[in-house]
Formats: sequence, C-alpha cells, structure tokens
Amino acid sequence: MIRKSDPWYVHAGLYAIIVGLVFLLIYVAIIEPNQVTAMEKYYKTESRARMNNLRQAQILWEDKHESYTDNIDSLIHFIKTDTGVANTVLGYDTITMRSTNPFGNLTETEPFINDSGDTLFKFNPDSLRLTPKSHSRFIVKVDTTVDIDTVINRRGKIVKVDTITTIGQRYVIENPDSKDKIGDLFSDALKNTASWE
Repeated sequence: MIRKSDPWYVHAGLYAIIVGLVFLLIYVAIIEPNQVTAMEKYYKTESRARMNNLRQAQILWEDKHESYTDNIDSLIHFIKTDTGVANTVLGYDTITMRSTNPFGNLTETEPFINDSGDTLFKFNPDSLRLTPKSHSRFIVKVDTTVDIDTVINRRGKIVKVDTITTIGQRYVIENPDSKDKIGDLFSDALKNTASWE
C-alpha cells in the first residue's frame, strides 16, 4: 500500500519549532547567564566606586567639622557648595603636578576623554545617595560616645557627675545590596578601611 507523505507545511512548522527551541536553549544556557554576570560585576564596581567617594566626602567633612556625619544629603550639599572642597577637586599638587581631586570616576555619568585618550566618567555628587542595583540609600552611621566623669570629695561623697557626649568620631558606610562596608563604629583600626581592600 502506498502512503502519502505529510504536507510540506507540517515539516516547515516542525523545523521552525526546532530552530526556535535551539535559540531558546542558547539564550537560556549561554547568553542570559553572561548578561547576569556582567550586570553583577557592574553593580559591584559601581557601588564600590560610590562608596569610595562617600568615604572621601566623609574625610573632607571631618577635616572641616572635626567629626563625621550620618546625613548623606548634608555630605552632598557640602561637596557641591564648600569652597575648600572645590579647591581640592580642582587643585593640583605643585610637586608632582597631579590632581588633588579625591573623588574617583564612575561608570553611570556623562563620559569625557582625558589627555591620554581614555574615556572616563565624571564624578557626580548626587550619585552618592543611592546604590546602583536596587536604588536604595547607602547606610551611613556615626558613633556616639558618652564619657562620664565623677567628682568625689575627700569624704567619699559624690560632688558632681560630668557627662560628655561625643558624636561622630567613627563612621560606617554599608551597602544594603551586599556585605561591602567602609569603616567601623567600634574600632579605630578600621577607620576609613573598606571591607574589600
């Protein structure tokens, strides 16, 4: 008995499904994991660059105010408006002729070409507010130290108790999207030290 073959459009449809499934498999197995890895690398690099710039802002704040602050908005306003910060950012070391700008370049702002022909990204003070991954605020905390001094007379009676509260001698900057942090609230040895360094 002679059997008729299936129509051509059934074969064409099956081939189209096979090609589509092959592309889907390539995308799921190769392309998407590479994109996820590239995005995670970008988030890590960009958030660390922002945290480094926050650290530099805290150092400049401490140089002027002799304490640290836990208010990111105040830090950003300070960077934008303080003449001392502007002089530091625009200045050059007279011996080495290197820039005294403490802020590092980012990857999310307007690019510019430096003298060597490299494409760099300018520092933007508003970038210090949010993390690149979840757009959450960076967590900035300062310590509060309470020193109690008791004055006792010769008879052992307490004459007065002096309490001195010191705010902002240590700080910590934390990234809510990772375990990265800079500084420590309890140790002077970790002052201005990043967890990834």
